[in-house]
Amino acid sequence: MQRQELLELLQDVASGKVSPESAHERVARLPYLDLGAAKVDLFRELRSGLPEVVFGQGKTEEELVRIVESMVEHSGRALVTRIAAPAAERLSAEVNGGCYEPRARVWSVGRFGSASGRRIAVVSAGTSDFPVAEEAAVCADWLGHEVEHVRDVGVAGIQRLLGSVDELRRADVAVVVAGMDGALPTVVAGLVPCPVVAVPTSVGYGASFKGIAPLLTMLTACAPGVAVVNIDNGFGAAALAHRMLGLRDTSIASP
Repeated sequence: MQRQELLELLQDVASGKVSPESAHERVARLPYLDLGAAKVDLFRELRSGLPEVVFGQGKTEEELVRIVESMVEHSGRALVTRIAAPAAERLSAEVNGGCYEPRARVWSVGRFGSASGRRIAVVSAGTSDFPVAEEAAVCADWLGHEVEHVRDVGVAGIQRLLGSVDELRRADVAVVVAGMDGALPTVVAGLVPCPVVAVPTSVGYGASFKGIAPLLTMLTACAPGVAVVNIDNGFGAAALAHRMLGLRDTSIASP
C-alpha cells in the first residue's frame, strides 16, 4: 500500500464511506517488502499481534543488514535470534542502538512493548541449559515483560528448586528449560498456579537423542497446564508466554 492509497483509505474512514473494521481488514492484508533474498512481513503485527522476528542462522551478513534496516525504518525495532557474534557486530556497526546478548545469541534494537507489569519466570535445569533459557529471557524482555531467572534447579538436586518456590509462585507464566530426562516442567507445574511452557533442550547423553527424550517426557507430563515447544526453542517459548498473558494490543485485534 502506497502513501496515497493509505491517505485515501483514511479519508474514506473519516467520511464514513468505509467502516473502521473494513479498513483494518484491508490494512491487515498489506503485502510484504520484497528485498530479493527475503520478503519482509512488515505488517505481521497487524494480523497476529506480534511482529516478524528474524531467524539469523543461515543468512549472510548483508542479508541481515538489509532485513533489519527495513524493519527499523518501518517500526524502529527489530529482534534477531540465533545470530553469531560476527554478524551481530556487523549489525551493530550498521544500525544504531543495537544490543547483542552472546549467550542467548540474540541481537535487538528498540523494544516491542513497554513494561507490562507481568512476570515471566525463566527456569533452567542446569548450567548447560542456560543458552536456551537466556534466549527465552531476552526475547521475553524485548516483548515487554519482567523476567525473573531461576537457574540451575534441576530435579537431581530438587532441594534447589524447593528453595525457589516463592519466586516461582509470583510468576504469571513459568518457562521451564531442561534437557537430560526433561522432568523439571512436571515438577514445577505441580508447585505453581500459573501456566508452564516447557522447553526441551538438546543437552544430554546419547539416550537423550539430542532432545527427543526430554521432549517426549514433557509431552507426557502428568501435571496439567504444561505446554511444550520445540527442542531448543527459547524464542518460541517467550512468544507463547506472551500470548498466554493476553497482551496483544486490542486496538489492532480483529473485531
